[in-house]
Amino acid sequence: MKRRVFLSQIATFVLLPFVLGGCSKQQGPLRVGIHPWIGYEPLLLADEFDWLGNKIRLHKGSNAGDSLAALQAGKIDAAALTLDEVLVARSLGIPLTVVAILDVSAGADILVATPEIQSLADLYGKRIAAENSALGTLVLSKVLDIAGLKQTDVTVLDIPPDAQAAAWNAGEIDAAVTYEPTASILMSKGGQRLFDSREIPDTIFDVLAVHQDQIRQNASVIRKLVSAHFRGLKYMRVNRGDALYRIAAHQQVDVEVVRKSLAGVFLPSISGNRNYLADKSRFDNAAMQLYQLMSEKRLIKKQDDLKSLFTDEFLPDA
Repeated sequence: MKRRVFLSQIATFVLLPFVLGGCSKQQGPLRVGIHPWIGYEPLLLADEFDWLGNKIRLHKGSNAGDSLAALQAGKIDAAALTLDEVLVARSLGIPLTVVAILDVSAGADILVATPEIQSLADLYGKRIAAENSALGTLVLSKVLDIAGLKQTDVTVLDIPPDAQAAAWNAGEIDAAVTYEPTASILMSKGGQRLFDSREIPDTIFDVLAVHQDQIRQNASVIRKLVSAHFRGLKYMRVNRGDALYRIAAHQQVDVEVVRKSLAGVFLPSISGNRNYLADKSRFDNAAMQLYQLMSEKRLIKKQDDLKSLFTDEFLPDA
């Protein structure tokens, strides 16, 4: 199930004519960028069942890079992104505010290693595939911390999950930071799971982020968008069997892959969102830690005071 191809494309995006403020002033529906990922499925179900109405339009791309480029060009007003992608967008001058937490990784992000690697400490001197993104950097940093290793103790190769199986087959890597379906492919070839995001709870978030111009101008439409997400989430819970097949069709994967993907994420309720989107919450703390890591790794282009990073004002009543 495809997830994100993003920061490797940033160098291209920053060469685009800079659209400070991002959104055009034209009248029309709220335009929301979205791409294939299990945590975004409630919105895709809402679109399929026509719960979004005529004031909201989903713009479907193949990855988060499509959404960032569209945000920068003023072609969309909001997007489903990871928290690190929101921070990158803000560093590029696109003022986004998170209005909902769509999912939290709870096992979806995994380190798989070859059979001879029995513990994280055994990664010393080994070749690890990890996508060159804040997400890949974050997971790898946590793995090395737990293992008691420094980054100089391993060889990190910039190989995204969709290319990791080929590298594994060619004997080019000893371990990979990955997610489904690549994780299952590698484990079917003898790989073993040595770490997953259950060991770093409330760290990796997917969110719905909206341009701040739209927050000022289109509050009622944003509320409808957020409510539609929770309506889609309720459908997934109440009509699970039908939802699984619909999601499999959206993602063009087997139903079993959908089951595994859902098992690796936590989809927070309205009340869960209220807890996350509060000052000094676990989400607030995660954002500050992620921003610090991204700054240290030079993954963002300018400083951000993180003001107006998130709000709970668009959440429906529980």
